[in-house]
Amino acid sequence: MSLIVMKFGGTSVGDIDRIKNAARKVVAEIQRGHKVAVVVSAMAGATDQLIGYCRSISPRYDQREHDAVVSTGEQVSSGLMALALQQRGLNARSWQGWQVGVHTDATHGKARIADIDAIKLRKSIDAGEIGVVAGFQGVADDGRITTLGRGGSDTSAVALAVALKADRCDIYTDVDGVYTTDPRICEKARKMKCVSYEEMLELASLGAKVLQVRSVEMAMRYRMPVQVLSTFANEIGSDLPGTLVAEGNKTMEENPVTGIAHTRDEAQITLTGIEDKPGMAAKIFGPLARAGINVDMIVQTASSNGVTDLSFTVSKLDADRAVKVLDDEKKAIGFEKLASLREMSKISLVGIGMRNHVGVAATMFETLAAKGINILVIETSEINTSVLISDEYTELALRSLHTAYGLDKA
Repeated sequence: MSLIVMKFGGTSVGDIDRIKNAARKVVAEIQRGHKVAVVVSAMAGATDQLIGYCRSISPRYDQREHDAVVSTGEQVSSGLMALALQQRGLNARSWQGWQVGVHTDATHGKARIADIDAIKLRKSIDAGEIGVVAGFQGVADDGRITTLGRGGSDTSAVALAVALKADRCDIYTDVDGVYTTDPRICEKARKMKCVSYEEMLELASLGAKVLQVRSVEMAMRYRMPVQVLSTFANEIGSDLPGTLVAEGNKTMEENPVTGIAHTRDEAQITLTGIEDKPGMAAKIFGPLARAGINVDMIVQTASSNGVTDLSFTVSKLDADRAVKVLDDEKKAIGFEKLASLREMSKISLVGIGMRNHVGVAATMFETLAAKGINILVIETSEINTSVLISDEYTELALRSLHTAYGLDKA
């Protein structure tokens, strides 16, 4: 008998019919002889509505009270799911984050889980009860409700699976798995049966939005198998119809590229005429960090006559703030000119096989060159190679690279 944590996202519990459909999947796992704990998100759109209520009171609201309001979305869906399971003859009850013992730090709005005291929940499950846990929420040391940030229910589910020593965590969503690239752009994209923790972490951080990055980090740290699958297909998790995120087992002979991620949320900022001397990078990136602006890709040209140019990328949403911060620091930094490009995309190859293959990056560059696509910035790590290109070429680049690396469907 296995213990499975089943997590249902906002679209999966978007209305009463969908909650009943999710409940049927829980029943099916119970009928297979498994013990089950359920984690639910707020009903689709509920969180945005609750945030809107807070903003209508004040655009500069108390983040602690914001969490108290926003966390109620999961309270509603957990209670409704418990009712749906009871209606089907099962012994079920809802649990809020504080009742389970999801302890977090006090960073309201984006709290991080410190630990989960799941003893009471585990005893309840062992006694035959189905625990329906409100995702996305926890409690700080001062007793205040906290929320984990967007996508936090994924993290709640994986953390709970770890705390309960579950055999697997199934993430039910509106897609049927993880694809080699975005199937909405590349019709030849194919669903992967298995992907390693490392690859999924890279894909998630580089633009694939199937799983929240923090949930993958936790799964990888504790080696918790996670399956991504569709709520709206007929199969249940025990049929393993989705994509399993687990230990990698690829060999040197396999395709070095597992998937291709992309993000259109990129803006490039270039500073020219910077003195090439120690401490200049700190003068540039220190003020950005203090302003809460995350910097991604960085490239610096070779020094000429004691000066150099430096380019980096930030989120499009942060571009205006980044430009203002640097303009304010112009005298301290001493750059000659600042330029920004907003319509940019990052394309990333991901695969643990890249560690053992030569020529992977060269194929990428040759493929893009053949299509007339100019590369502005290149970034590499052990298992990924990323390039920055103009946004207008995103779809062409994805399709061309998908074919070049043999990822098209057979």
